[in-house]
Amino acid sequence: MSSPSATSPASASSAQVGGLRSVAANGVDFALLEAGPADGPLALCLHGFPDTAHTYRHLLPALAGAGYHAVAPFSRGYAPTSLATDGAYQLGALVADAGALHDLLGGDGDAVLVGHDWGAMTAYAAAAHRPDAWRRVVAMAVPPAQASAQTLFTYEQLRRSFYIFLFQTPLADLVLQMPDVAFLERLWGDWSPGYDATEDVAHVQASLADPAHLMAAVGYYRAMFDATLHLDTYAEAQAAAATPPPQPLLYLHGEDDGCFGLDPATDVLGQLAPGSRYERIAGAGHFLHLEHPGRVGDMILEFLRA
Repeated sequence: MSSPSATSPASASSAQVGGLRSVAANGVDFALLEAGPADGPLALCLHGFPDTAHTYRHLLPALAGAGYHAVAPFSRGYAPTSLATDGAYQLGALVADAGALHDLLGGDGDAVLVGHDWGAMTAYAAAAHRPDAWRRVVAMAVPPAQASAQTLFTYEQLRRSFYIFLFQTPLADLVLQMPDVAFLERLWGDWSPGYDATEDVAHVQASLADPAHLMAAVGYYRAMFDATLHLDTYAEAQAAAATPPPQPLLYLHGEDDGCFGLDPATDVLGQLAPGSRYERIAGAGHFLHLEHPGRVGDMILEFLRA
C-alpha cells in the first residue's frame, strides 16, 4: 500500500505538535509527543542520547502534514517516561518497545520508523525483527552495524567515543550529576559544531534531572558491553540487530558529525536493502535534523512517498 501524499513541505508549520500524553507498553509508561490524524499511518520517531523526544519538534508537524500519525516517545528511562520495571536498557528492550508501541498505536504494514543515534540502532533491529510491521525506515547519524564496524576501531573514532568508555565506570555518575550542564553542552558542541543547543540541553537536563533516570540513560551504554545486564525475554529482539533490515531504508549522515565520523568511501548502501538511499548532509553535524530541519525533513518526506 502506498504512503500518504504530502500536503505541505517539511518547513511548514500548519500542523502543530500536541501536548504530552502517556501510554503503557511493554511494562513502561511512555510519554509521547504526537501530531497528525490518529487514523493516519504511524510514523514512530525514536531519539538518542543526549536528547529527548523534543528532537523531533520540526519533523513531527512535517510528517503530520503528509497525513501520518507522527509519534515521538521519550525512550524508556527518559522522564517523563517511567523507568523500566524490568530494569532492562539493552537494545533488545528498545526493539521490543518499538514493536509494542506499533501495536498499541494502531500501526500496520504502512507504518514507518524514524530513528536518530540510539533511535537509529533501534530502528535497524526493530525493522529486522518485525519486517511486516514497518514499510520504510529512516536512520540518522549511526550507520548500519556492518558499516559502523569499518570505522569503529580507528583511532579517530575511539577518540570521539570516549564518553562510551567513561560511562562504563563510576566516574560517569560523578561527571553527569555535577550541578552545571557543561558536559552535555560540550557533547552537543563537539557533535554539532555551530549549532545553538541551549533549548535541547535544557530538555535533556529536565529529562535526566533525577539520578535514577540519568543512570537509566547511562545504562544503555553499560548494557552494550555487559551481557549480564541482558534479559532472556529480549534475546530474540536483541539478536535481530545482527540482521540488516529488509525494507528500503534512507540513511542520512552529517558531513561535520563530531560523534561518528563516517568515511565517504564506506560502503553504506552495500549493507542496505534494494531501494535504499544514502545521503551525506553538507554543513550538518550529528543532530542534522535539528540543524537543517527543512532540508532533512524534505528528504525524509520524499523517501517515504515512494
